[in-house]
Amino acid sequence: MTQHRKLVVLVVLPDSRLLTMAGPADVFSFAQSMLAAQKGPNFQSYELVVASALPGNHIRMNSAADLLVTTSLLDIKRPIDTLIITGHNLPKNDPDTDRFYRWLQRKAPSIRRVASVCVATYVLARAGLLHNKCATTHWERYEHFQQTFPDVKVDTTPFFIKDGNIYTAGGVTSGLDLALAMVEEDYGRDLALQIARKLVIHLKRPGNQKQFGSLLPDYELNSNLVLQLRPWIMEHIAEDLPVDRLATQVHMSARNFARVFLKETGITPAKFIEKIRVELARNYLENSSLALEEIALKCGLGGLVSMRRTFLRHLEMSPGTYRSTFRTVLATD
Repeated sequence: MTQHRKLVVLVVLPDSRLLTMAGPADVFSFAQSMLAAQKGPNFQSYELVVASALPGNHIRMNSAADLLVTTSLLDIKRPIDTLIITGHNLPKNDPDTDRFYRWLQRKAPSIRRVASVCVATYVLARAGLLHNKCATTHWERYEHFQQTFPDVKVDTTPFFIKDGNIYTAGGVTSGLDLALAMVEEDYGRDLALQIARKLVIHLKRPGNQKQFGSLLPDYELNSNLVLQLRPWIMEHIAEDLPVDRLATQVHMSARNFARVFLKETGITPAKFIEKIRVELARNYLENSSLALEEIALKCGLGGLVSMRRTFLRHLEMSPGTYRSTFRTVLATD
């Protein structure tokens, strides 16, 4: 039986970011060249094609550059092994856009892997490919995406998610994480690790998308109780803040306060206080040279052991790792 190369098609939509396409393209290109060097030039690994979603070969990018491709997705007749989509801006009420979505709905079940990078998750959802599936997208889009597609089980914590033959990556650089995972899936950890080293990136990045965004979205911060309490909370953040003490500040019973707070914010008062403490600690870690133990005490996180547990629970990384990753170049005391 003749072995064929795995056809990997990167579909670039108008206004895509270059890195959403270039990152995965480099990963698969490195895999192709490394496998040829290790197993011989005739080894059938990947064949990479960059294609437009619509007819034509000129794509206006959202990175002060235009992209010229050799083909349109709709013109590819060979079986596709892996389809990766970047971007999400397609003309509305356009026959070519309708053709693209019909093609995606018809072909996706027969493609081994169908993936999106960043906001291209919207494309898969609009095509109906994420119905009742788990998916991720850029952390800033959580609320809008969930409201737009309530049938999708969206989680913007992971860098990428696999559900069946559908793969979704979070932010722009998550396309690199996803492509490395796909290479590992096909040819093993050693090859994926070699590529990561070539690109000077982690094979598996520490933490998750939450380390890049706020733990407290706007809908939590804008509740009436939060607006009343937050200034007082920040003044007393190093102290013990049980529910009854918070309730006293807004002249409510502890039971009624807890009920109303949960209804307005979607989280308990204790979880809210914990998130505020983590956000404050992140600020100290990024912008100061304070010792970790001192930061833990100033933020009401107990000792260093307690702060470490809390950071691992929320960000999947330790305070020390967070500081080394995100600390400003000119940090001051």
